[in-house]
Amino acid sequence: DLKYLDDPKGSYGGEEQIRTIGRIGLAEDLPEAHQILSNFQWTEEDMGEVMVAIQEGEKEEVAAQNWVDANADKVAEWTDGVDKVDGDEITLAYVAWDSEIASHNVMKLVLEEMGYKVTLTQVEAGPMWTAVADGSADATLAAWLPVTHETYANKFEGKFEELGINMEGVKIGLVVPQYMDIDSIEDLKE
Repeated sequence: DLKYLDDPKGSYGGEEQIRTIGRIGLAEDLPEAHQILSNFQWTEEDMGEVMVAIQEGEKEEVAAQNWVDANADKVAEWTDGVDKVDGDEITLAYVAWDSEIASHNVMKLVLEEMGYKVTLTQVEAGPMWTAVADGSADATLAAWLPVTHETYANKFEGKFEELGINMEGVKIGLVVPQYMDIDSIEDLKE
C-alpha cells in the first residue's frame, strides 16, 4: 500500500485532468471514432484494475480485454448510437506511463470492436503532442492538463481539438509505502 506525500510547496502541481485530444479534421475524417473518443470517461478505479493486472504479469491486451468484458455497460456508453465502420484506420499515440498503457489498450479494443484498424504508437510526451498537432497521429487519451503538459498545449494551441476529459482528479507526486513514517516531501532528507 502506498501513500502520496504532501507537497506543501506545490512542486508537482495540483490536481489535474487527463484529457483526450485529436488532430484537426478528425471529426470530418473519422466521425464515429471522434464520437467514441469524445464519450470516453472512466474512473481511477477502472484504470487501476487494468494497471494492477498488467503489473501482476498479465499481458496488456489480456488485461484490457478482461476489463472490457467486465464493463460492457461503460463501453456501451462510449459507443451508444455510433455506427460501426469497415476497417477505417486510426492511430493513437501515448506515453509509456502505466495509466496511459491501460487506457490506450482498452480504447484499442473498443475501436476494433467498432470496426477500426487501430495502431498504437508509444512515444515520449513531446512527440505525442507533435504527432497529434501535425496529423501523423489521430488522437491521444494522454493529455495531462493543466500542469504536466501545459508547455505542449501552449506550443500547439490551435493545432489540436480537445475532445473531453477522460479522468478527473489525477495528480503527479511522490509516493512511499504506507508503513514509512513520513507524510510530506519536506520530510525527505537530502
